[in-house]
Amino acid sequence: MNLIVDANVLFAALLKEGKTIEILLNPFFNFYSPEFIFEEFEKYKEELLAKTHRTQEEFSELLEDLEEIINIIPREDYRDKFDLGKEISPDENDFYYFALALKLNCAIWSNDKKLKEQTKVKVYLTEELVDLSE
Repeated sequence: MNLIVDANVLFAALLKEGKTIEILLNPFFNFYSPEFIFEEFEKYKEELLAKTHRTQEEFSELLEDLEEIINIIPREDYRDKFDLGKEISPDENDFYYFALALKLNCAIWSNDKKLKEQTKVKVYLTEELVDLSE
């Protein structure tokens, strides 16, 4: 199953061990994300480190692992879906995820329930993916 991964899911993976990591390591899923996703980690790195019990080194290693698991898609590859993504995204800051989902014809994995307020793109919460993967 192909999924677009929202930054909040990856933040959850960095903050604690659990179901999010299990899903990310499950070969049933293929993950994609807009190219800016890892820029978000750099932007919030200090805040994330303050909330986790991981060392700087553990944090960096996990981030490297995530970069190997997630297929990063350049903006140019789905730019033609930006307008529609902006139109349907319940949150203006998340239109890139919607544009990419439309381009790849797949769902979004996010813990932001607000993203479910539209009907054009399926959005899965972590607990829903746990049920699918069992």
